[in-house]
Amino acid sequence: MLVGRDNGGMESSHQEALRYPLGKYQAPATIDEAQRKAWIRQIASLPVQLASAVHGLHDEELDTPYREGGWTVRQVVHHVADSHMNSQIRFRWALTEDAPLIKAYDEGLWAELPDAKTLPVKVSLDLLDGLHRRWIALLLRMTDGEFKKKLRHPSAGEMSLEWMLGLYAWHGRHHTAQITRLREQMGW
Repeated sequence: MLVGRDNGGMESSHQEALRYPLGKYQAPATIDEAQRKAWIRQIASLPVQLASAVHGLHDEELDTPYREGGWTVRQVVHHVADSHMNSQIRFRWALTEDAPLIKAYDEGLWAELPDAKTLPVKVSLDLLDGLHRRWIALLLRMTDGEFKKKLRHPSAGEMSLEWMLGLYAWHGRHHTAQITRLREQMGW
């Protein structure tokens, strides 16, 4: 992830806290079955939590950036759907191929596409609900060995599926927190 710069090349701690309300993803040194199960529960709960975070917001609120220079709430919701679709596909590639090289995408450009800027968030919330049901069905049936399988990202290098599991559990909580903190700040 690229971090925006100000203050002579350093992002202010306030801007950093707005951008990463939970901090940046840090995988534990050791990932065990209990940790994987906790992450699976977090991924399973995301559709309901994200829907709750945007419940009752009208278009003007949905089109408010969660921070200065950041995406709007609407773009964040559509981004989560885009990102988790890509992740689920990446899991499937890693499970069926030997350390495949995955395709990266420019999430910033995807967030600027007309659907991400205008479509009702319900479309992506519904998509996430079905996508996560399918993804959780897969995750719950994966073996320890399958979680150790790897994929290769063009710029980030090799990563295991268990590491990716933690990343996407964090990712959903991270974006939900951006929205809920904005709501708190704005008194919505």
